Parts: sequence; structure tokens; C-alpha cells
Amino acid sequence: MHSREIFDIVKARRESLNVTQETLAQLSGVALRTLKQFESGKGNPTLQTLQKLGEALGLEVTVVIKNMGVNA
Repeated sequence: MHSREIFDIVKARRESLNVTQETLAQLSGVALRTLKQFESGKGNPTLQTLQKLGEALGLEVTVVIKNMGVNA
């Protein structure tokens, strides 16, 4: 999943809960400027940022690492 898809999900969840960007920034501890950049498709969120936003919005953030058949 790419950053754009992730933030489409975050934005849709935020809007469905009627939470403003300002409120989400306060609840999550993510800077408002950072949140606005991500929602507009700019930037690359860190896992920590995604976890903070997920917790504030009631979303679960999981990471899956798969072996794609590349031999080391």
C-alpha cells in the first residue's frame, strides 16, 4: 500500500467521524502542518506518525514483511 492510499483511508476516517484536521493533530500529537501535507499527497509518513493517527482514529496499523523470493 502506498502513502497516498494510506492517507486516503485516514482522511476518509477523519471525515466520517466529523473530526477536523486541527482536532486530529491535537489528539494524535502529529503537527497540523504534517497532517495537511500528507492529506494533500505530499510527504512520506513514518510508521510512528501512522501509529499516532491510527490510535486517534481507532484504526489498526500493521506491518507485513514478505519474502519475495529474493535470495540473500
